Amino acid sequence: MDSGPGPGDRDSLVVTGLGARLIPRQGPALDGEVLPWLKSRKIRKYMGKQDELAVIASGEALRMAGVAGGDTNERVGVYLCVGYIPFERADIEALTSHSIRSGIFSMELFSTAGIEQVNPLLTFRCLPNMPIFHVSLNFGICGPYFVTYPGIGQFYLALERAVSALRAGEIDQALVGGVADQNNFLVDFHFERQPAGRRGMARQDGAAALCLETRASAERRGAPPKAELLGFEIGYRPHDPLRDVLPLEEACMLRASRFAGAGEGELGPCSLAAALHGAVQAAGSGELMHSAKTPDGFIVASRWRLA
Repeated sequence: MDSGPGPGDRDSLVVTGLGARLIPRQGPALDGEVLPWLKSRKIRKYMGKQDELAVIASGEALRMAGVAGGDTNERVGVYLCVGYIPFERADIEALTSHSIRSGIFSMELFSTAGIEQVNPLLTFRCLPNMPIFHVSLNFGICGPYFVTYPGIGQFYLALERAVSALRAGEIDQALVGGVADQNNFLVDFHFERQPAGRRGMARQDGAAALCLETRASAERRGAPPKAELLGFEIGYRPHDPLRDVLPLEEACMLRASRFAGAGEGELGPCSLAAALHGAVQAAGSGELMHSAKTPDGFIVASRWRLA
């Protein structure tokens, strides 16, 4: 990690809040579960599943940590990794069927007749920066922010940015999260076009977040740590994605035994935070080790001591 010295360099970083909301593959919808977290119920019409998941998980983490209650807070930063953009079959078929002329895609029809078939609110529900907007708005977070996508490697980049900001003294707390709405038509279509190792894999919708701060900050606030970040690494394997097929390799160990957290399938960018949340809920003590080699070339690892 490339970051200069700062006020928090000699202070350990601890997790004071954790939140997660995972949807079983055959489970029920959220059914208004996000409403208690919203400043205004009206804003829900602008939210998609990934937005609601991110708000719920972030709200739980911030409430446990005792920060960002609703007033404007410029000393809290938010760092989020969002999964693949969701889009349902009915919306895509309405768009494409009105954008074809003589069996060929027409930009003219797409920009006139095609785009008119889609509810304008869908724009807000699909953009990868919208989850971080809803989190910032509803919890009064006005500090620095960072959003990236779509997988485990990029989540580690968000974690790296958060750690750097904390150690530089730019913020007091960092909300670091991942969210994935990946059981939908467009994501299914994407993975079915991938090499055999990525087809037919079990994927789960979910979001998970953690509130990270220095131990000194946690002690001043009287916030008991739930875990301590012992270290993390980020590397990259240069490769030709059109020639070299890199499978996903992920492992999570708790007390030298494999730990899968609460997930029923691949959780994408929220896998590490969800595993940490699950480990704290299940064990409460010990050491969690997470590592992954991703299809886009990342090699990442982290170690956490549970309080």
